[in-house]
Order: sequence, then structure tokens, then C-alpha cells
Amino acid sequence: MTHQPPPLKRWLIALVRWFDAEAATDQLATGDSARKIDGLRTLPFVLIHIACFSVIWVGWSPTAVAVAIALYVLRMFAITGFYHRYFSHRTFHTSRPVQFIFAVIGAAAVQRGPIWWSAHHRHHHAHAEDEDDVHSPVRHGFVWSHMGWFLSQANFATRSTLVKDWMRFPELRFLDRFDIVVPTLLAFGLYGLGYSLEHLAPGLGTNGPQLLVWGFVLSTVALYHATFTINSLCHVWGNRRYNTRDDSRNNVWLAILTFGEGWHNNHHHYPRSARQGFFWWEVDLTYYLLKLLSWLGIVWDLQPIPTGIRSFRRLDKMAGNQSVRD
Repeated sequence: MTHQPPPLKRWLIALVRWFDAEAATDQLATGDSARKIDGLRTLPFVLIHIACFSVIWVGWSPTAVAVAIALYVLRMFAITGFYHRYFSHRTFHTSRPVQFIFAVIGAAAVQRGPIWWSAHHRHHHAHAEDEDDVHSPVRHGFVWSHMGWFLSQANFATRSTLVKDWMRFPELRFLDRFDIVVPTLLAFGLYGLGYSLEHLAPGLGTNGPQLLVWGFVLSTVALYHATFTINSLCHVWGNRRYNTRDDSRNNVWLAILTFGEGWHNNHHHYPRSARQGFFWWEVDLTYYLLKLLSWLGIVWDLQPIPTGIRSFRRLDKMAGNQSVRD
């Protein structure tokens, strides 16, 4: 086991890692202790949830609610379309500037950088539902799979060997290393926008604190838990169409909430497709938006669902439809 520094030094290192994710990663805990939730690391996560209650004091306005919804939609698409389908699975191609723009928008979702995110997701697919799957609810329980795993030291560092294709881009490495920068700029920007609107357009009925709470705090927390449900709920609740080696499920409600990610059994059946809703009735908003971007020439080479994949290893053809709600 790696030698652990004294408690005070460990706390100081943990504080520095809030600003520099690569600080003293050689001194991260290993073994069973690394799987415990890191108390100091959970503090910002806990505080942003507590901050949701400040809506009682700042109130609401149509403007603030619209900003919150718009930022949920934009950042959800950046996570599902780019962090997941592009950086994790390379299901389409785009230019380096567009790659960076959506990496920045994804970083604004406060789910760390695109390299860290895609590395852990690739590891999930390689080890789905076995002991090494860091966010399997089947192996480790619901709370750990939903949010505990990323609050532990065991999963703090980027699994760089799995993302050598992205490590060569310095701008992406910057977003990974200093993952606090973009969320901080967004928070200050929203406060500044609200302050300006309060004085320049008072009829909109908003202000700095209100836009900060609605546009950043509430929107981010909603985005958090919608995204996390794919790790947790989509492996225990829903329908299994395909005989995959994991317990992934399709869930229409989560698909709506996450712009198509809820077609999770489809995705584990064939991760290379840019489309996760395999059939016309399976709403996949992320794919529709990617298709629009392809028509505009912003992305290209969207990977299709190959002929025969829709019918290959179907459970309803093998042993009857196994619809499970646990």
C-alpha cells in the first residue's frame, strides 16, 4: 500500500486538488481505504445541494426559470452527445474547434473534464457488472453507483491508459486538470448577467443571486441526478431487449429526461452507434440534434446501427420478453 502522508498534509493536498486535479496524485490512497468516500472531496458536492434551498430567498421569475432550463438542455446535450457518444465511444467525427467548444460546455456541467469522464466510461464498458465496474449497482449498491464512486479517492485520477487518443490534445488536458475553471466562470457570468439585467431590463424581474441559484445551482443539481440515473437506475429498472453480459435496461422515462441515454440496454448491445433509440418510437433527442449538426456540416460520419443488430441476441426471440422492474 502507498505510504500515506500525515492527516493535515492529506487535507491540504485534497484542498489543492479542488483547483488542480493533478496535484500529488501519486499520494492518493490505494486498497480498501481508497474506496471510502473522501470527506473533504464531498464538501462542494454537498454545499451545492444545500444551496438549492436558497431559492426560498431569491424567489423566481420566468427569466430565471428559462435560463435554468436552457442551461440544462445545452449542458445535457454536451454530456450525452459529446462526453458520452463522442469522447467515450467516438461514434462520429468533428473538427478540433467544435470538439473543444463542446468539451467546454460539458465541463460547465460540473462533471469534471472530458478525458476523465470518457476514461471512466470506457472502463465501465470493459468491466460492465463485474467487480471492477466502479459504478455497478448490482455489485456495489444504489448509492455508490449513483454518486459514491466519484467521491472516492479510488476514482479521482484519470485512467489515462484508456484515453491515449485524447491525451494528445493540450486543451482537453487543461480542462481535465483545472476542471473548476469553467464552472466558476459560468457561476460568475450568471451572477453578472443577472446584475446587469436587474438594472438594464428590470421588467424581466431577475437579479444576480436569482440567476446564480436558478441557472447554476438548481440546473446543475438537476443535471447531476438525471445523468447519474443512467449508472444506477438503468441497471436495475426497465426492460431488457438484448441479451447483454450486464444488467443494462431500457427506460423510456429516463430516456426522455436524459435525451436518449435511457435506451441503455440498446447502448450496451451496440455502443458504437451514434443513435441509442434503435427504433423510430424510441425518442433520442441527442441523436436528432447530432443529425441536425451533421446536416450543417458541424459533425459528420455518424455511425449507424448495422443491418441485423436490431434483431441480434434479442431476448424476446430467445426466451420471451424479459421485462423486469426491480
